[in-house]
Order: sequence, then structure tokens, then C-alpha cells
Amino acid sequence: MPAPTPRELADLPYAGYLEPLRGELEREGDYDSVHADGNTFADADAGSARFTESAFSSVTFTQGRMRRARFNDVWMHTVRWVGTDLAESNWLDAEIIASALAGVEIFSAELRRVSFFNCKFDSVNLGTTTLQDVVFVDCLLRDVDFGGATLTGVTFPGSTLDGVRFGKAQLKKVDLRGAVALGIAYGIDALKGATISSTQLLDLAPAFAQALGVTVKDR
Repeated sequence: MPAPTPRELADLPYAGYLEPLRGELEREGDYDSVHADGNTFADADAGSARFTESAFSSVTFTQGRMRRARFNDVWMHTVRWVGTDLAESNWLDAEIIASALAGVEIFSAELRRVSFFNCKFDSVNLGTTTLQDVVFVDCLLRDVDFGGATLTGVTFPGSTLDGVRFGKAQLKKVDLRGAVALGIAYGIDALKGATISSTQLLDLAPAFAQALGVTVKDR
């Protein structure tokens, strides 16, 4: 199955209804059909805020607390998240393009039908998060923690996994065959329920042997 392609802002069905986002983000704020363009939010407190049919372009979030925020049918392009608390947030029908997340906490969150395109993840905590029908297209996932997470119908076409941890994760219908590199630092035994290619199996063979306690010696 070919990887999905991202949409342009003008292609969104709600593009004609978007209004500029004005002012600062507020805790428990309700944002419907807003467009944040070029905004910088430093240490914003927007916990439990709700974003519906909204767009973000060239936006930067530095630190800040957005725990339990809800993102329903949102589109994001070139958005930077640095050290932001997004734990327990809820994402549904979201599209994130050419964005970067560094030192972000997204543990115990829920992501359903979310697509990431050309995004960079660096030291992102997705522990105990539920990911369903999520796709990472041409992404870099470095030092990402999926520990204890539940992944269902997740794919990684064209993506690079570097130092990713799957300890105690539960995988179902997870397809890793499209990944260009599988750098798994921990939790190789949690790959039950995933599909990999024969080439990837050979690359992961030493890690599988170690997880099973098998010693491999030629002489």
C-alpha cells in the first residue's frame, strides 16, 4: 500500500472558515476554526484546551503545559515543540508535516488516525500512549520511548528509527517493513505482533538472540 501524502492548507475542507488566532493560549480554551500562523508560544499554559478544525503553520511552542489538550481534525506545518508537556492529550484525525518535537512529553496520550510527514522526533516520551492507525512517513525517530504503549495499525514508511525503545509495549498489526533503519535500543521482545522484512530480520538477529539468551558462536 503506498504511503499517504500530505495536504496543503488550501486543500482542507475547513480552510475557508479559518480565522487568525489572536492573543495567547488559555487553559481550557475552546478554539474552533482558528489559524495560528508564525506564532511563538513560550511557557504557555493551555492545559485541557480544545482545538477543532484548526491549522498551525510556522508555530513554535517552547516549554509550556498542554496536558489533556484535545486536537480534533487539525493540520500542522513546520511546527516546533521544545520541552512541551502534552501528556494525556487526545489527537484525532490530525496531520503534522515537516515539524520537530524535542524533549516532549506525550505519555498516556491517545492518537487516532494521525499522520506525521517528514517530522523529527528527538527524546520524545510516548510511554503508555495509545496509537491507532498512526503513520510516520519519512520521519526520524531518535531516542523515542514507546515503553508500555499500545500500537495498533501503525506504519513507518521511509522512516528511520534510532535508539527507539519498545519495552513492555503491545503491538498489533504494526508494519515496520517500510522503515529504512530499525535501531531498537530496548524491548526487542515486544515486537510480537509486528511485521518485518527478511532483511530486517537479519539485521535484528543479534538482538533477538540476546533477548532469548542464545549464545552464537562459530567455533
